[in-house]
Amino acid sequence: MTIEKWPASKIARKVIENQKLFILDVRNHDAFEDWKIEGHQFEYLNIPYFELLDGIEEILPKIPTDQDVLVVCAKEGSSKMVAEMLSDAGRDVAYLEGGMKSWSMHLEPIKVGDLTDGGEIYQFVRLGKGCLSYMVISGDEAAVIDAVRFKDVFLEFAKEKNVTIKHVFDTHLHADHISGGRQIAAATGASYYLSPKDAEEAVFDYTALEDGLTVQVGTSKIEVGALYSPGHTIGSTSFVIDNKYLLTGDILFIDSIGRPDLAGFAEDWVGDLRETLYRRYRELAEDLIVLPAHFMIIDELNEDGTVAKRLGDLFAENHGLNIKDEAEFRSVVTENLPPQPNAYQQIRQVNMGKITPDQDEQTEMEIGPNRCAVR
Repeated sequence: MTIEKWPASKIARKVIENQKLFILDVRNHDAFEDWKIEGHQFEYLNIPYFELLDGIEEILPKIPTDQDVLVVCAKEGSSKMVAEMLSDAGRDVAYLEGGMKSWSMHLEPIKVGDLTDGGEIYQFVRLGKGCLSYMVISGDEAAVIDAVRFKDVFLEFAKEKNVTIKHVFDTHLHADHISGGRQIAAATGASYYLSPKDAEEAVFDYTALEDGLTVQVGTSKIEVGALYSPGHTIGSTSFVIDNKYLLTGDILFIDSIGRPDLAGFAEDWVGDLRETLYRRYRELAEDLIVLPAHFMIIDELNEDGTVAKRLGDLFAENHGLNIKDEAEFRSVVTENLPPQPNAYQQIRQVNMGKITPDQDEQTEMEIGPNRCAVR
C-alpha cells in the first residue's frame, strides 16, 4: 500500500478547510497532552512509539480505512517507521515530514481584507504555535508587524507581491517566540520599531515606538497608528490600521486577555492591563476588527482560517473584558495562570539581542504551545 510524506502545508490546508483527518501520534503521552496538531474535524490516537516496536496488529482495528491517516512524531523518524509498518499491514498512510518540529515552524499567509485605495492586509498564521504575524501592503510598500523568526517567508511573500518592506514593528518584547523583526529590517533596510519601555536592556539600535506615532505606508497613505497599551508588558503598543483594524499584540485575544507575569511584574502591571482593556480600548470604535498576535485554541479560527473579530463583539463576549470588580480582575490575571511558555526567559534574552542561539537551539526554545493568555 502507499506511503505518502506530507509537508506541514498540506495539514495546514486541512485545518483551514475544515477537512477530516485521523492522526496517529506516536510521541509520549505527556508530549501529546501538552501539544498536538489541532483541527476542527481531527480524530486522534496516541500510542507511544516504543509500545509499537513489537508490531501494530493490536491498534489496526482502531485506525479507520475510510479517511486519511497521518502518523506524527517529534522529528519524523519514528512516524516514518510506523507508517511503513501500517503499509505492510495493507493500509494507505501518510507521515508528517519533519514531524512536530516542522509543524511548529509552518506559516500560512491568509488575506484578511482590503484597505483604502487598493491596499491589503495579510495574516500569517502559525498554526502549530498559535502565533499571528501581519503584512500591510499599499502601493509598492509594505509594513510587517510581529514577525516570527522565519524571515525568508516574509521576504519571499513581499517579492511575490512586488513590494518593498519599509517598516517593521514589534508590538512588544515577545517572550513565547523569537522575533524576526530585526532580521527582516536588516535584510531590507527597513526601519525597526520597538517601544523604549520594552527595550531598556536591548543591545541593538531601533526606532522608538511611541504613543501616537503614525507611519504612512505606500502611495495610498495607509496610516499605521500606534496606541500605547501596557499590561502584557510595560511597553505593549497596539496599532490602528486604516481606521479599520486594531492589532492588539498580546493584550487582547479573541477568547481571552494577555497575562502580565512573563517579565516578573504581574502585581505591578495588572493595573496597566485593566486600564488598557477597560478604558483605552473602550474609547475606540467598536467596528474595528481585532487582530491579535496569538490564538489559543482552534475554535478561534474563522471559516477562512483567519483569527479576527469585531471589537464590539469582544466587549460583549470576551470574559476578560467583563470583570466589573477590580479585585476579582486582579485575582483572575495574577492567580492560577497556565504554565509559562517554554524557555521564555531565554527567548526574552534573544529578543533583547543579548544571546544568539543557532537555528536548532531556537527551534527547541519554541517547541510547544504558546501561553501568552490568561485562561
